Amino acid sequence: MSGPDGIDWEWAQRTGGNLDRRQKLQLSATLARSLPAFTLSAVRTRMGRRGSGALDFGGITLPDSKLAKAAEMQARESVSAHVLEHSYRTYYFGRVLAALDGATYDDEIVYVASLLHDLNLERPTPGTCFAVVGGTRAVAFAAEHGAEPERAQAIGAAIAAHITVGVDGDLSDPGGFVSAGASADVMGSRVDEFSPEWVDELLQRHPRLGFKKHMVSAWLDESKAVPNGRANWARRYAMFPLLIRQAPFAE
Repeated sequence: MSGPDGIDWEWAQRTGGNLDRRQKLQLSATLARSLPAFTLSAVRTRMGRRGSGALDFGGITLPDSKLAKAAEMQARESVSAHVLEHSYRTYYFGRVLAALDGATYDDEIVYVASLLHDLNLERPTPGTCFAVVGGTRAVAFAAEHGAEPERAQAIGAAIAAHITVGVDGDLSDPGGFVSAGASADVMGSRVDEFSPEWVDELLQRHPRLGFKKHMVSAWLDESKAVPNGRANWARRYAMFPLLIRQAPFAE
């Protein structure tokens, strides 16, 4: 994983996702290193310089295991339409970026983690990061539906990691896959690498439904509930709500 050392699944379970001063400085340093690539991608997108990254929706095969099907049902029952469609877009964006990077990944794990990565975003838990609560829930859910302990833990770790700056540098890691896919959808990260026609088709299949407004509101609620969490750090130091609003999508 490409994120700061020590901000991992063990840390998440031990601390509830609360950062100390040293870890906040680590995130700030990682953010500074990521800014040039993010800025270049944003400039290229606004100039209309776009790539050819795409998937053939007609030929794509989705995981259809017992766990994958159960995760689809869980997502549909547990999150709003805004977050549900975002979760599907996260998976598809992640698949394209993984192909562009030549990354190999476990399709069932990243599919389930993508569908469940914002399981608790809309229901903040005071003092505990939504990604940690969601990751913990996902571990129990995966185990209940037949996943081996190691695979269940991998799903939980991916969900807990997806909001850590820097993890999206390695899409072969499930947390990096989910983070990269979600960042593309939320902030427009690396959108310059996608075919604009393919993005249009993705948004027709999985519409945004006013996603920016909904996401900003949910993020602010999470930041208030967990003042030392990564969400509030991103709000204060990475201007995250502004990045959401400025993403290259209409809504």
